[in-house]
Amino acid sequence: MTDDAAGESERSDEDSRHSAYYEQIRSLAADARAERRRFEAPSDATAEERALSYVRGGVAPVTGIYVEGHTGGEHTRFSQTELDLLHRALNDWLSLYARCYGVAVDPDATVRTAAEILLQTHDARAVARLLTDAPPRR
Repeated sequence: MTDDAAGESERSDEDSRHSAYYEQIRSLAADARAERRRFEAPSDATAEERALSYVRGGVAPVTGIYVEGHTGGEHTRFSQTELDLLHRALNDWLSLYARCYGVAVDPDATVRTAAEILLQTHDARAVARLLTDAPPRR
């Protein structure tokens, strides 16, 4: 077996062994993708509330899963599929958050960076603000 074939086999094996968080991660990623497809800009009166709902319903849970998996009782080894889904979900939720403020961004933040910000600030909204620069400063 070649090194490439061995590497492919190892990745396939890793992806087939998802953590206990898999269904939750998959659900958050699917919800974020669906929300992006149906997004309609909120009115100025509801923008803040909608942005906060994306923090509470998306950014916080995605980041929280990662933090809990790495700081909980046992260290969770996320599969590559789970890490990819967490990455995509985080960035989808961040994009939705920013769009509420009229900011079009396509973030590429890592979940690890988001987790580090969360651990420093204890504020999921600060995570969204720092990673999107939204709302714009006036």
